[in-house]
Amino acid sequence: MQVALQNVALPARLRPPVPLSDEELIAFSEANKPCKVERLATGEILVMTPSGYKNNLREAYVVHELFAWAETDGRGEVFSSNAGFNLPDGSTLSPDAGWVESSRVAALSEDERERFLPFAPDFLIEILSPSDSLPELDAKMEQWIANGVRLAWRIDPFGGTVAVYEPEAAPVMLDRPDVVEGSGPIPGFRLRMARVWN
Repeated sequence: MQVALQNVALPARLRPPVPLSDEELIAFSEANKPCKVERLATGEILVMTPSGYKNNLREAYVVHELFAWAETDGRGEVFSSNAGFNLPDGSTLSPDAGWVESSRVAALSEDERERFLPFAPDFLIEILSPSDSLPELDAKMEQWIANGVRLAWRIDPFGGTVAVYEPEAAPVMLDRPDVVEGSGPIPGFRLRMARVWN
């Protein structure tokens, strides 16, 4: 799929005449770095701008904290926003930070480990960026949960809120918490929020 993105206002939804294969999606992403690319369940390709300075710091901090905890906990593996997950609804999405139980990754072949993971993460974090729409991000959170995510946090650094999503439950809204405590798949993970709010 050849598209001159310099002529396209981002974020943008592109509809290829034929849905892209995983290999074509990877090639399209590589050709259009540093943009972030996701494949929607409709077959559309969502192309987003790279993170700005402050949002990139937030993402790096969250991934760092999750990774540090996971190294000590020893039960799972951490992924950054560069990792793609092929979901049951046909979409390929990338959270800002994700965690998967090690046993699920260990069950994959070496070839499968070189590709998009063929399932949803167990836990993930999405951070609202200045170019995001809050309603669209909340819809994405519902999509994550519908596709098998067991716990998800949506962080809005501008409004100072964290929405906690779990299956078969309404989101729980936290107003400018100092710390967000893990539960379900990630008991013991604690994310201090001061670096996110600043």
